[in-house]
Amino acid sequence: MKLSNPIQMISDDVCFQTEDQRRFRLRASGIIIEDGYVLFAHNKIEPYYYSVGGAIKLGETAEEACMREVFGETGIHYEIDRLAFIHENFFKRDDGMLKGLFCHEINFYFLMKPRGIKTLKGNSMTQGISEHMAWLPIDDLDKYEAYPLFFRTKLKDVHTRGVEHIITKRL
Repeated sequence: MKLSNPIQMISDDVCFQTEDQRRFRLRASGIIIEDGYVLFAHNKIEPYYYSVGGAIKLGETAEEACMREVFGETGIHYEIDRLAFIHENFFKRDDGMLKGLFCHEINFYFLMKPRGIKTLKGNSMTQGISEHMAWLPIDDLDKYEAYPLFFRTKLKDVHTRGVEHIITKRL
């Protein structure tokens, strides 16, 4: 397996892509819940909602990455409550920025302490594209194309669960 210029492609993110269109990424994400709603990100390129978070940088802990990403996307300093999920995600996209790539992600999902506010101050970008935040009702997540899919069932009682390891294969 030969890497295709990982230094030029992704700076200090723990992410690489091979010449045969395989991509690995280590991520950290925040689960922000307020009044029965969970916060997701979306942009004009991707046809779906995705978790608030992003790549862990070399030398950075998952917790540090989560705090950095959540602040960057929301403009608010949330505190971590606890680690909720470790997600091994294998997927291939037929559209969007990851079109044609076989992707393998490991994501640490941290439950954030609620702040009692839904007004956000963030102005974030992903790969040069403006991101927008959206509060989606937890009870209606099955009506949206929102990833990860396990949020549809697991968030309803996330406060009473321990840490879960979840493996998803959508190939």
